Amino acid sequence: MQTDTLKSLVVEALEELKARDVVELDVAALTSVTDVMVVASGTSSRHVSALADNVVEKAKDAGLRPLGIEGQQGGEWVLVDLGDVIAHVMMPETRQLYDLERLWADLPTDAQRSAETTDRQELRG
Repeated sequence: MQTDTLKSLVVEALEELKARDVVELDVAALTSVTDVMVVASGTSSRHVSALADNVVEKAKDAGLRPLGIEGQQGGEWVLVDLGDVIAHVMMPETRQLYDLERLWADLPTDAQRSAETTDRQELRG
């Protein structure tokens, strides 16, 4: 399944059950683990679990089996790994604490790291 199609499937599954503050993070240039992270909040631990379950169900309906699901027991933060797309569904307090949006936005891209390395090498002369 194409990454954009999978991302849309995840976002639609979350929005179907009224997830809050759904954000898509393109991290393809930052990591080889995944291409897109979708971060969303639920209103209670039960809502967080239901949102994650809906993502899993919609993925399975599309013929895709999740590579992993973490955190279902606690309901504070459930991660659904679909390969090219990873969904993070969290309680607002947990989301604020870990602040994934800022964390991934602050990481330099490969191009920026390469430019910094070149700059350092030029300074050494």
